[in-house]
Amino acid sequence: MSTILPGATIGILGGGQLGRMMAMAARSLGYRVQVMDPDPSCPARFVVDACFEGSWKDAKAAANLARGSDVVTLEIEQISIESLEAAARYAPVRPGVAMMSIIQNRILQKKWLDEHAIPVGPYEPARSSQELHSAVERLGPQCFIKSAKGGYDGRSQVKYGIEDAAANEDIDTVWKSLGEMDCIVEKAISLKQEISVMVARSPSGEIKCFPSARNHHENQILVWSVIPSSLPSILEEQAHGLATKIAEALALEGVLAVEMFVTTDGKLLVNELAPRPHNSYHASERACDTSQFEQAVRAVCNLPLGDVSLVRPAAIANLLGDLWLEREPRFDAALAVPGVHLHLYEKHMPRKGRKMGHLSAVGATPDEAVARVLEASRRL
Repeated sequence: MSTILPGATIGILGGGQLGRMMAMAARSLGYRVQVMDPDPSCPARFVVDACFEGSWKDAKAAANLARGSDVVTLEIEQISIESLEAAARYAPVRPGVAMMSIIQNRILQKKWLDEHAIPVGPYEPARSSQELHSAVERLGPQCFIKSAKGGYDGRSQVKYGIEDAAANEDIDTVWKSLGEMDCIVEKAISLKQEISVMVARSPSGEIKCFPSARNHHENQILVWSVIPSSLPSILEEQAHGLATKIAEALALEGVLAVEMFVTTDGKLLVNELAPRPHNSYHASERACDTSQFEQAVRAVCNLPLGDVSLVRPAAIANLLGDLWLEREPRFDAALAVPGVHLHLYEKHMPRKGRKMGHLSAVGATPDEAVARVLEASRRL
């Protein structure tokens, strides 16, 4: 398998914050970068050599991107299979079409995990209102109902019977709210914590796992994350084993975030897969010898993978558009907290729930890193 050396051009499908940060890492390594995105003023626009405007279903735009690229990767999994196939006619696409076909559909993804003896929570597919009624009856009274395709950060998802959310909502109404499309019903599980493991695999087969990250969500949006997660060593080893097994079985070329649950009885369950850099690993830029963004570049270009050893604990806190809707954030106050850095994505229109940037902080311990980043967040 040939190596794509610095000086070559990397095409990225998607120009959001993940594409932007991946592009910045690629440029540091000496690569040229171009992206495709529906928004001509996307965050990556300001740090790349070229930006192709096109929707995730625009196969022609994807092909145009690939024509001038030595390799194509992605920063968002909603890219249509037709677009991926169009790009693959002109350049290697990593991760590949076969893997993306599984991951893009939550029903297929969960079934694939089940078939490969990867532990998952109880679930059932629902392809009609009647099937949804039956699935909720069997898996309820508390469950998550998610559309089979699309959606992230809680979008296209309904919490049923959880904290009174949709507790009395009619199932037919839920079915309609999800577009009357295939969905998956997942039984609510008693959790101790949520973690993720970022695994990288190159086309030559080299694999490396980052230390696991501990994640805290509110309203199904990541609020803060810290590396390392402080899992007991036996669970850390199991988490790495699961991530490695998944990467090998999928023949991953690139990076993959494996979101997991740690149950109250000490078991690990895989929740979802994200075949790209991940919000929970932004702290890797400060916590690890190699960031997730540089590792993604190394992996898709078949370079030797970077050392992912922990240098020091680090945490991040997301900055949502809600901040800007109230007043201009006091970044000076936040930056007065020792060990804190600011990362903004150059998004021009703040909206409620939209990720506009993040704060990062280091500490002598994971708890100290979290405390610092949350204090900085409060000062905003």
